[in-house]
Amino acid sequence: MKYALFTAMIVAAPALAQSNNPVAQSAPNVPEFTPAFPEQTRAPESLSGIELQTTEVAAGLSHPWGIAVLPGGGYLVTERSGQLRVIDADGNLVAEPVSGLPDLLAEQQGGLLDVELAPDFAQTRHIYFTYSKPHPDGGSSTAAARATLSDDLTALNDVVDIFVQSPPSPNPMHYGSRVVPNGDEIYVTTGEHFVPQERVFAQDLNKTYGKIVRVTADGDAVEGNPFIGQDDALPEIFSYGHRNIQGAAIRPDTGELWAIEHGPAGGDELNLIAPGENYGWPVVSYGENYDETPVGTGGADHAAEGFTEPRYYWDPVIAPGGMVFYQGDVFADWQGDVLIGSLNPGALVRLEMDGNTVVGEERLLNDVGRVRDVAVDADGSLLVLIDADDGAVLRVTPAN
Repeated sequence: MKYALFTAMIVAAPALAQSNNPVAQSAPNVPEFTPAFPEQTRAPESLSGIELQTTEVAAGLSHPWGIAVLPGGGYLVTERSGQLRVIDADGNLVAEPVSGLPDLLAEQQGGLLDVELAPDFAQTRHIYFTYSKPHPDGGSSTAAARATLSDDLTALNDVVDIFVQSPPSPNPMHYGSRVVPNGDEIYVTTGEHFVPQERVFAQDLNKTYGKIVRVTADGDAVEGNPFIGQDDALPEIFSYGHRNIQGAAIRPDTGELWAIEHGPAGGDELNLIAPGENYGWPVVSYGENYDETPVGTGGADHAAEGFTEPRYYWDPVIAPGGMVFYQGDVFADWQGDVLIGSLNPGALVRLEMDGNTVVGEERLLNDVGRVRDVAVDADGSLLVLIDADDGAVLRVTPAN
């Protein structure tokens, strides 16, 4: 295993010391927008007061996107360019990628994306992964598949799609693509493919653009999904009105699904996901279009328009990647906190929670680059993926 040490000094202070000021950041893109409640944005800076170090677990990865921790040690890591890679229990990056992946479109934001183990992996060897699926008549879409990982970690067998976004899009952008197994159910997040003529489909219940879907391991709509039996809606849809969800996780103490999605210029959102709820895109947003024109109606008051308010938003953006609720002994003071990968400006973002309210924010690892995903290893240390041509997996621990 390679060990390239990087040390991040955090302001010396008592553990989780909170200031009266938010994290240092640029001015908001849309300063005229007023949050719906005081804690909805720019929470007070909450300082851990510890020194972090990173060790390089693996390097030479092509834009790593998702990571799954294998029981007994080792990891599965996706490369957006189309390879599923294994890091073995000794920390060695296996030279040959896993075989058996389906055809995929590795263009712009498309490629091989997320990966997770099934809850019953120890018995079934099942994994779930997402990818941009090309279609014979052109275009591509977000797809989620189930497969069986061979005992020797070299091949995928019995690969079957359990969800394919409809309709295909000619734009290889905004795929969403987090997959979240939860017992017998699997949540899959999607995007709305970015362009104005397609992003409106986030409000269309006959299309799976800008949605969270909930399916079984066989790809059927879960009984109890909110739109089952509604003629003008697809039965797999769980929530809608999303832009591009690249982070999602189950909160361990409640079983709730939380998700984090990219806004435009400003307006990245952390949302508590409830069945059947509409989160507003592209009608309302706490951001604005990249050309500085208003999004939709130009208002940011979701509730006034009948949409669900985000629990937290960022302006300017953090460009969120993956997220996790921390559980472990290595960072004992962080129990239940939300840890989020930031692609721009690049960091590990920690949110301190009080119930469903964000009461503190901290930016960590500001110099490691674009953090695409974050996971908790079996020992409680953190794993972060650095999204780059020559990307890496880093382990994060206290320096001492």
